[in-house]
Amino acid sequence: MDLSQALLSSLFRQFFRHPACQRRARFHSIPRRAPPRHLCSYHPPRRRLHTSTAYRVAPDDSGWLPRDKLVPGDLSVEFAKFPLVTASILANRRERPKMVKMLVRDYIDDALYNPNYGYFSKEAVIFNTDTPFDFRRIKNETAFHQIFAEEYKIFEDKLDEEHPNDLRQLWHTPTELFRPYYGEALARYLYENYVIDLYPEYDLIVYEMGAGNGTLMVNILDWLRTNVPDVYVRTQFKIIEISKRMVEQQLKSAERAGHMGHVEVINSSMFDFKTYVANPCFFLALEVFDNFAHDMIRYDLETQQPLQGYLMVDREGDFHEFYTQELEPRTQRFLDLRRRINNPRHDKMFSNVIGRSFTDTGRGGSAWSKLKNSLKKQVWFTENLTAPEFIPTRAMEFLELLNSRFPHHRLLMSDFDSLPEAIEGVNAPVVQTRYKRETIAVKQLFVHQGYFDILFPTDFVEISKMYELLSGKFAKVETHEKFMRSWAELGDTTTKSKENPLLTWYKNASVMHTH
Repeated sequence: MDLSQALLSSLFRQFFRHPACQRRARFHSIPRRAPPRHLCSYHPPRRRLHTSTAYRVAPDDSGWLPRDKLVPGDLSVEFAKFPLVTASILANRRERPKMVKMLVRDYIDDALYNPNYGYFSKEAVIFNTDTPFDFRRIKNETAFHQIFAEEYKIFEDKLDEEHPNDLRQLWHTPTELFRPYYGEALARYLYENYVIDLYPEYDLIVYEMGAGNGTLMVNILDWLRTNVPDVYVRTQFKIIEISKRMVEQQLKSAERAGHMGHVEVINSSMFDFKTYVANPCFFLALEVFDNFAHDMIRYDLETQQPLQGYLMVDREGDFHEFYTQELEPRTQRFLDLRRRINNPRHDKMFSNVIGRSFTDTGRGGSAWSKLKNSLKKQVWFTENLTAPEFIPTRAMEFLELLNSRFPHHRLLMSDFDSLPEAIEGVNAPVVQTRYKRETIAVKQLFVHQGYFDILFPTDFVEISKMYELLSGKFAKVETHEKFMRSWAELGDTTTKSKENPLLTWYKNASVMHTH
């Protein structure tokens, strides 16, 4: 175990033994009339992760480290002085940053994807088995769950024999869990749509973003080679992968399966991909939207105006939220686009979480409420912002890039439409880690970079309508179960009791594809 792992392991032990001081939502702001720009700061203390015991949530009244209950001093001078950095700038650093400020989306990108200490670059391990599960021989879904848990234990026991690690971030995907059947379902979808619209004028070109172990790529190409060899010889499978470690694994998978002549792995972020792809192609984005960085905004309770969220890291490495009235251009563009979308689901959620704050503020009510509302205008009592809203600006940027770099694409994406144990806010993420084979969800966003998964639910109504606005193409949204009923050979994943985990294990997932 390296030094950083040892330190964080010690931190976890302290967390379980001694609950930290209660973390309070503490805003402190500059007086409205003093500076030219309104600033507010907030001082806060990670899916698929597998746990051997019950899923655990860190207590709401605890933070990772003890913190002073008194409101800290004004940090606006430091905020103005510290340089503004981006995830691209931080990618060149080996150490976690100090004495900088950044947009919240850049913090999330850095925490997940920094090549030196990011979650996917360093800690994440994807579960896989030597052979697929034989569902036809399994008694029922309960028995499958037991077999699955035992395989997880065997898999991690082998890893611990080579390199013990209390902080290993082990998780699974439907591709691995239901291989090769999940990949074969997607292969049928690709083949049918290719033959109907593109064959024989064009080759079958498939791009996949964030391909994990490369299992989906292998399963799709295996099915094409076995069932439609005339299409297989015309197939090009290209992976865009940000993690060098995953690139190596994907190339090994392609080589072992005998597909190297049909595979190209591009070590790049999708957001740095510059090639213009003129030919028609399919673009797969499976379980990648949930890790797209979001911007965080809060609304002023008095003016109801959105404020842009920033993270400042001080000299000691502690985190502080700051808010400005000036919205960053991508945030403003997203909000402008969203105004053109009719989305009752979002409106209801917004009303429940954000709108209620506006109502409560203007309602008056008890003497305490009146006193509290009057004090909100004072520097020493500035609980004057709503709960946060997390807006998928990276997803918007992805859709824009998809349209500009792959104008003749057909998108197939799948992700979670809801997630349990999210932190506070609208469209808020789950922030979780894994310690001694136990999954722990925490209640704050700003955590030790690289050791926590940060994953968001996808609002498929919002994303599909935004996709249509940006691309001019039509999008179809359906549940994971409905999509699999259309394209999977359900007998392959049906147990003796006629239960089918492929259909029942991902009730909180949806699929969107170009229609």
